[in-house]
Amino acid sequence: MAGPFSTAYEEFSEILQMIEEIGILAQLGVSLGLTLFALLITRYIVLRMAWRMVKRTEAEWDNDILDPIFNRLYIFLLLAGVELTMIWTLGRRDFIYAAVAPYFSGIYIVLSASIISIAIKFVVPAAMDKYNTNKSVTVTGGNPLVVFASRGIVWFMGLYLALGEVGIELLGVMASLAVFSIIIGLAVQQTLGNMLNSFMLAIDQPFEVGDRIEVDGVTGTVMSVGILSTKILTLTEQLVVIPNNRLVDSTITNFARGGGDGVGSRVTLTLDIGVDYDERSAHVKQVILDVARKCPNIEQDPAPRVLLREFGDFSKNYRLYVWISDYGEEFIATDWILREIDNAFLREGISIPYPVAVELQSKPSPFPEGEAGERMRRMKSTRQHVSRIKMMRDEAEMEEERDSARTELELLQARLAEGDLKRAEREILENDIRALESLLSQFTE
Repeated sequence: MAGPFSTAYEEFSEILQMIEEIGILAQLGVSLGLTLFALLITRYIVLRMAWRMVKRTEAEWDNDILDPIFNRLYIFLLLAGVELTMIWTLGRRDFIYAAVAPYFSGIYIVLSASIISIAIKFVVPAAMDKYNTNKSVTVTGGNPLVVFASRGIVWFMGLYLALGEVGIELLGVMASLAVFSIIIGLAVQQTLGNMLNSFMLAIDQPFEVGDRIEVDGVTGTVMSVGILSTKILTLTEQLVVIPNNRLVDSTITNFARGGGDGVGSRVTLTLDIGVDYDERSAHVKQVILDVARKCPNIEQDPAPRVLLREFGDFSKNYRLYVWISDYGEEFIATDWILREIDNAFLREGISIPYPVAVELQSKPSPFPEGEAGERMRRMKSTRQHVSRIKMMRDEAEMEEERDSARTELELLQARLAEGDLKRAEREILENDIRALESLLSQFTE
């Protein structure tokens, strides 16, 4: 007993036979109508269903990928309609169809390669962003180099297969151009070197777009990494273009990497301050620390530190160490701290010497003559005494913190050396050890 599908097939065959009896114009009309019907179904039903599905997700890449893929699908359906029309009207053995059939196959292969390339363009960066916290070095235009290389391979294979369908051997064509390739390669040797080194930068990733780096005395922010060069915006807002060959051969200082405790953008700010030899170190240190701790642009952990670094020709030179969470605030913090230190020294009567070679009958006093000057001297003496007590307390706390950190570091290192740890536990211990070593290095600078 014939099933419903067999009955439908017989009816469809009878309809086609009737159309063939009418003539080729009827066949062309029906083929055109069916092709337009397939395009309309795809455009107004399939595409809308796909849009409803992707809008339910939080990702953005699936929204961007739909239109490029469906545009290529429309071309695919149109070509398929033309080919099926030729098969229906002319037959597979007709010499006209036999001549153009390989070209249809080649175009289908190119369209398939194009769809795969588009998928790589949107899917791979989304996957890289999800599983990698560091952004890849990108070429000008925004494509990660791994995506650029993958799409290039897909297009090469697609063109190789498509040209093979029409009887053209791509490798043979490339071999015939070998001599010209050698000549061109010698002429653009530097350019090819820059292109190759851009891939090396992508693999090693010594910096990212947005990092502040220094290369051969040029300091600035990385604006873009191109196939041939890298563009850096200096602190004076000058755009410097550095060839990638030079970057690979140079020593690069990345101010956005290697920050203490794994904080990438943190940078250490050091300021040198000189005072008169008559000033007490405890008093000077305490005044500088009080100012630094009030600065809104610096980190309180690690805490600011002041060390006596040098006995200069005219002054005792102290160095202030503070940590800034973002190197973009370096100049703002410097201005704030120096301005407030100047005001604090004026209030405390701390003298900043002038490095001049003149003969003086007597050393000038920072205090006025008379009772007011004597009162200021007594106040300064009292503040020096209080500052000395505060510094002794701070130094004792610092020493205690250092001893505690050393003890804890030894315990963690002993635990790590046992060797019976799981991978997750080992990573936690290694991170804690690095944090303690970073903390102890602050005491020994």
